[in-house]
Amino acid sequence: MDKQQSKKVGFSAAYLLVAILLAALFQQLIFRPLVIRWTEVPYSRFLEQLAAGEIAEVQLTEDRILYTCCGDAANEMQGRANNVVRVDDPDLIQRLVDAGVTFSAQAPANTFMTMLLGWIIPLLPLALIWYFSFRRIGEAGAGVMSIGKSRAKEITGEKTGIKFEHVGGVDEVEVELKEIIDFLKDPARFTRLGAKLPKGVLLVGPPGTGKTLLAKATAGEAGVPFFSISGSDFVEMFVGVGAARVRDLFEQAKRRAPCIVFIDEIDAIGQSRVTVGAIGSNDEREQTLNQLLSEMDGFEPNQGVIIMAATNRPEILDRALLRPGRFDRQIQVGLPTEEGRRQILAIHTKNVQLAADVDLGRIAQITAGFSGADLANIVNEAALLAVRSGREAVTMGDFDLAIERVVAGLQRKITLKPELKRRVAYHEGGHALVAQLQPDTDPVHKVSIIPTAKGALGYTMQMPEEDTYLMSKRELEERLAVILAGRAAELLVFNDTSTGAANDLQVATALARRMVTEFGMTEALGPVRYAADEGTGYLVRLEGVRSDVSPETATLIDKETRRIIEDAERRALELLQQHSETLHEIARILQEKEVISGDEIKRMAQKPAERG
Repeated sequence: MDKQQSKKVGFSAAYLLVAILLAALFQQLIFRPLVIRWTEVPYSRFLEQLAAGEIAEVQLTEDRILYTCCGDAANEMQGRANNVVRVDDPDLIQRLVDAGVTFSAQAPANTFMTMLLGWIIPLLPLALIWYFSFRRIGEAGAGVMSIGKSRAKEITGEKTGIKFEHVGGVDEVEVELKEIIDFLKDPARFTRLGAKLPKGVLLVGPPGTGKTLLAKATAGEAGVPFFSISGSDFVEMFVGVGAARVRDLFEQAKRRAPCIVFIDEIDAIGQSRVTVGAIGSNDEREQTLNQLLSEMDGFEPNQGVIIMAATNRPEILDRALLRPGRFDRQIQVGLPTEEGRRQILAIHTKNVQLAADVDLGRIAQITAGFSGADLANIVNEAALLAVRSGREAVTMGDFDLAIERVVAGLQRKITLKPELKRRVAYHEGGHALVAQLQPDTDPVHKVSIIPTAKGALGYTMQMPEEDTYLMSKRELEERLAVILAGRAAELLVFNDTSTGAANDLQVATALARRMVTEFGMTEALGPVRYAADEGTGYLVRLEGVRSDVSPETATLIDKETRRIIEDAERRALELLQQHSETLHEIARILQEKEVISGDEIKRMAQKPAERG
């Protein structure tokens, strides 16, 4: 018995002794006086009173004689109740008859009821207090004694309910994971030839791409137990708890092998030790990581325990965690392709009543860059819109509105003043017209001047017709022209600018700076990378210039960034001047209808060319 269990047993025994003592006191001081509410007298006194005729009535019980006195001779005893301990007196009944006393006998007391009233009922409140006290302690922290236990949730493989057929758009990833499944089903097939399966599989990708879902599908296909835990569940304020939970998790896994242990968001404990804590400190997270490294490296390949983990911040993981023998296989789970998006939409719309006009292929085409979670959200939003409108099926219009809600935000019912509405119409019309006039930009899907919850007074949605994997310098320059076309339209029509272009300038400046510092798309600086070497994460882009860049080069970077932006604005201004009639027509329709489709923009932009 360990120290914690000894303390628990000692505490319980002491508590039980106190409870027994209180029950005894209750029985002696409260219960007994209530049951025996008589004044006790000696048996000799009873005989004297009986002979003197002072007793009015007698009641005989199993061990006592209960009687009441009467008459003037009773004096202070008159009207009071008395009891006598019954002795072995064979002449008692005859004496009572001779004295003419009314007497009766009482049946023997119920032993069970006496015990119930005297012991069980007094102990019941104490037992309830004891039960609820320990229950509260257990709910608060799973018990003080279990603080070092793993919080992993075990799910039997078949009960995950998820197979690869429930995951779409990850065909390449499935191929790599099927090797894990084959090993779990038939490990002898691998070990017979001396093959060793990777001990750890790290799923890396942006948020919402289905990393956790893939791990569950792997367990479901293999039909083995699945232990799921988050990286943050290991770390506590108490030193050593994280390492203890890691040990307990792997002990459970060994007992249930073959199985899969999945650690979600492993960056919570796997962060590089170079950046964890201060110099010379013994950080709790570092202890947890050290224990994880030790446990992973100690596994034999034929034990059938596969460690899977997921993260969207691979750049901050400790190198020791990624070396061969631990997480030696990294699987990239990227954003789905157009075909992958179509598969995901088909999975999520399986139980949704779709109208005849819904084209999942078209939806997949216009949702480039969307993750699986984004697509699931779009399907749900479209279904909610259909329910809100009272329709029996979800239409293509519902999907369009759902995509707009995800991209631009919820529409706000705000009435704009005529002058402000006119400025917003020309601003958004400028974006749409320049996007339509250039050959290598994404087609316009919709233009709106209805304010949104994200703070925009209007928006222009462009939807690519195919996935983009790289962009040329000309395509980036055309994109910059589209971004700055709203500001250019305001300059052209009002000879003035507004704060509405603030976000446009932010996006354009970031893109132009990358063209200079990352892509080498300027002759003045040449094909040299000047951006910081921190790299790019899936969550946040770390922008900046290398610390070893000279002041002259930094100044030239600023000049080239400004030149690229000014050239793009000049290009947009020239296109709008050449097609000013079309710009005025788009602005007029926007002020009337507030919304224009991409097909209408295309038709209006082609009219001048047809007349020419």
